Amino acid sequence: MPPLRIGFDVSPLHVPHPPGVVRATRGLVEALERRGELEIVRLVPQGELRPWRHSSLPKLVTSERLFGIHSPVSAFALRGPGRRVQTVHELPWRHQVAENADAKHRFWAAWGPVRADRVLVPSEFVARDLRKRWLPGANKVRVVRWGVGAPFGDLPEPGTVDEVVLGKYRLGADPIALCPGAVREKKNLAAVLHGLAEVRKRHGPRIQLVVTGPQTSDLRRDLGLVSQLGLSRFVSTPGELDDRDLAALTRLASVVPVLSRSEGFAFPVLEALASGTPVVVARDSAQAELAGSAGIVVDAQDPTSVADGLVRAVMERESLRFDGLERAAEFTWERCAQEVEALWKELA
Repeated sequence: MPPLRIGFDVSPLHVPHPPGVVRATRGLVEALERRGELEIVRLVPQGELRPWRHSSLPKLVTSERLFGIHSPVSAFALRGPGRRVQTVHELPWRHQVAENADAKHRFWAAWGPVRADRVLVPSEFVARDLRKRWLPGANKVRVVRWGVGAPFGDLPEPGTVDEVVLGKYRLGADPIALCPGAVREKKNLAAVLHGLAEVRKRHGPRIQLVVTGPQTSDLRRDLGLVSQLGLSRFVSTPGELDDRDLAALTRLASVVPVLSRSEGFAFPVLEALASGTPVVVARDSAQAELAGSAGIVVDAQDPTSVADGLVRAVMERESLRFDGLERAAEFTWERCAQEVEALWKELA
């Protein structure tokens, strides 16, 4: 029997989307193509995204003889023949976060499952959010966790030296607390800053905080807090890093704190664990679920708790690395692709 022919919406690879959505889309579609259990047809957007998705894609189902369409985001083609798989990454409004909490996102989370045949979510945390109230199609929800792969790992690529990035971004020899992409309000960089200030009050380890990502108004506000807390000489903002430099810096870091107010999965946590770097995560969060027993769980609203977590990570880095590597080994793109294949075969 020939493999099912599935159209895969790859718009996040061509139109600006949050970094996590791009990572999830690329990792999954490439793993599905490598395995060949499904015949994947990449659906590349032409023109404006909304009319392409809702007018052009239904026609492609017929012309390309597709069994259905896999959407890596919550929006998908409502009309037309064929099966539909929707992806809901998170429901930030349930956690008092304004980002991606507009009427459009709420509509797709609430009513997309009415049309979708399956709703894919990356964590039990998101699945619980969907089920907190009556939701049409809640029984269609399936948890499929994302994976991690190169260049993130505990060893650099052959012929490369991680320490080069220290000179490239003018970083010193002090232990690094790395906050990848913490330039948006929901990432809660302020909680890390208050924790770091508490560490300084105690005369604890001399930790340098490195925040990657583009300049944003949220980052500028947090840099004002840096100044108020007297942390200016302990905080660096090198801007956007490519994945190779980010992977090197992740391996060199002593800790990766991820205290976001809302996450559906949190790639920085998984990438840190895969690099042998301890993570500090917020209690009762998707990132705590992802880290499992390998994570240092703190109360993100309590600077003392955050400071304790940072100090523990720095002091116990080498003993904690093995738990992280073991946990990360559970999250492969191969496994993710297998679960998505099973989902589509179930629909067939």
